[in-house]
Amino acid sequence: MRLPTIYQPVGFLAGPTASGKSALAIELAKRHNLAIVSADSMQVYRGMAIGTGAVTTPEQQGVPHYMIGIADPRDEFHAARFVTGLRSATNHEWTEEGRRCLVVGGTGMWIQAAREGLFEGPGRNDAVRARLRDDLAAQGSAELHRRLSLVDEESARRLAPADHVRIIRALEVFELTGKPLSLWQDEDRARRAALGELPPLVVLDPPRELLNERIAVRVDAMLAAGWLEEARALHALNLPDHAPPKKALGYRELFRVIEGEITLPQARELIITGTRQFARRQRVWFKAQRDARLVWPPSIDLLNDLIFGERSSDR
Repeated sequence: MRLPTIYQPVGFLAGPTASGKSALAIELAKRHNLAIVSADSMQVYRGMAIGTGAVTTPEQQGVPHYMIGIADPRDEFHAARFVTGLRSATNHEWTEEGRRCLVVGGTGMWIQAAREGLFEGPGRNDAVRARLRDDLAAQGSAELHRRLSLVDEESARRLAPADHVRIIRALEVFELTGKPLSLWQDEDRARRAALGELPPLVVLDPPRELLNERIAVRVDAMLAAGWLEEARALHALNLPDHAPPKKALGYRELFRVIEGEITLPQARELIITGTRQFARRQRVWFKAQRDARLVWPPSIDLLNDLIFGERSSDR
């Protein structure tokens, strides 16, 4: 189900990590009196501001920001919760402040859900998911991957055995419905292909060499700002293995430093390499999105034209 028109954001500004989305979004928001909704699957958690590059209160320059630091790090904050939060934010801003919202972030699945509607398959079932996690702990990832291949060969072929989260989800869907996740996804692709005009999506697309340099600078800046200390505070919570920080890029490497497995310089190199690989995956995802407009170098006037077009003179 898509958001009703009244709840639709004015547009979406996306791109890989370290591409400079936040500063441009704030400038655009100030020009048009907008609020910003963060579409970042890790910035949503409390206690992870430094390592996710969340915009600080001074950096927000008075622009209202939503979906940053609102969830417990023990929770799993999924796309359906994001769309619910987005609807709440857009409703509040429009009815109380007369403002529209701009969605900004790098989590492609969340942005796709907001633009094109949620996947209409079954919702999560915590009991089934907990049992599958127990099976993972007892039997190992290879066995769960083998089980998936028996009921959903297409998903098993697409997913690596180490991709625990998606394997468990695929098994969960089949157990709840008797229908493979891959078939649900085929039907959802057909639904999305039939949609009409979508809100504008502008994607920042810097050259790979430049992005790689910016990622290294960003990682060093985060470490200098106290990222390791932030990770220590999370580590002290004794989070369960399925908690998001345990899987989050950067935090998982810093947890290994805290536990004495690797040194901080080793963690730094792993984080930079992992972030560059993640950025490549983000770029592939966004380039495949319907009606995505890829830009570089960006300018506030160009973004204004792509998002508002002829409407810009009316605002």
